Amino acid sequence: MTIYLSYDQETLDTQYSPSSCVPDITVYMTEYAQRSAAARERLDVEVGVRYGQRPEESFDLFPARDPGGPLLVFVHGGYWQEVSKNESAFMAPDLVPAGVSVAALGYGLAPAYTLPEIIAMAAGGIRWICANLDHLPGKPGSVYLAGCSAGAHLIAMALLDEVGWRRTGTRAVDAVAGAILLSGVYDLEPVARTYVNAPLGLDTATARACSPTHHLGPALPPLVVARGEHETDEFGRQQREFVHAVRALGGDVTDLVARSRNHFDLAYDLGRPGTELGDATAKLLGRREKRRAPHGVEVSEGSTTDGIRDLHGRGIDGQRARELGNVTGEPRIGVGGRDRRG
Repeated sequence: MTIYLSYDQETLDTQYSPSSCVPDITVYMTEYAQRSAAARERLDVEVGVRYGQRPEESFDLFPARDPGGPLLVFVHGGYWQEVSKNESAFMAPDLVPAGVSVAALGYGLAPAYTLPEIIAMAAGGIRWICANLDHLPGKPGSVYLAGCSAGAHLIAMALLDEVGWRRTGTRAVDAVAGAILLSGVYDLEPVARTYVNAPLGLDTATARACSPTHHLGPALPPLVVARGEHETDEFGRQQREFVHAVRALGGDVTDLVARSRNHFDLAYDLGRPGTELGDATAKLLGRREKRRAPHGVEVSEGSTTDGIRDLHGRGIDGQRARELGNVTGEPRIGVGGRDRRG
């Protein structure tokens, strides 16, 4: 029986099972944890910086050496029910030596929290970081956001929360310099019809209220919207329709399908020059015009389309990044049983 578009229940469940496209999801879960632990060991880090009262409302901050550079806030995926900030710093060893601070944002998960509560937590954390840049180690000068899967959804919802931004006296387009949305889900109606919904308990009205596609407006920062080549048709459709809707409202969007990448290894490329996502990230981070850093020193940001650059404009290639502490080598390809977790 067809329950959504042309899909029956089993097929729709598979469409929203990113792990159906990889041999073994546990390979990536293990690598996230190992690489993030190595980042905490090798880089300066402030663990558990609090942005709220709940125990999950904190982030780990990896400051760059020099003040005034960009800060990338990473929001992890896991279908709002798995993973944590502890496994979400794997890109820091690529970015921090290049002058980009990294914050791995934590938030509560289902079923302990409802999806509206999770959205509010993540949005509150992002706004808190934007409002407190001058007080953070490294004194970053601008905020960029990046998230994969559920993390991309949470970032989109945070950017669209006009009421929340008004409470802080600003707008998302003014506080956030750009955002990178990886393998996101932007319309939750089909998700609510799958196995994913068991711990979420979304009804039709809540799914719509929590869908970025239904709340789009013109005041968004520049976006990179990307997915891997090896993802399901529904993740492709979600991206195409979201990009089309944002562009129809005048939004600035880079639409990217990364060759040879999947739902789980795409984020490894965030800070890797020479990759499609790494170069798009570098270009986004290099787009801002001359600005004044919090400590009063003018910083001129030029184009970084040839890869991430440090604050002195020197390009950092992959070999140099490894010398400076890169622990994120190419992902291993695993084999084994199939798990449908997203």
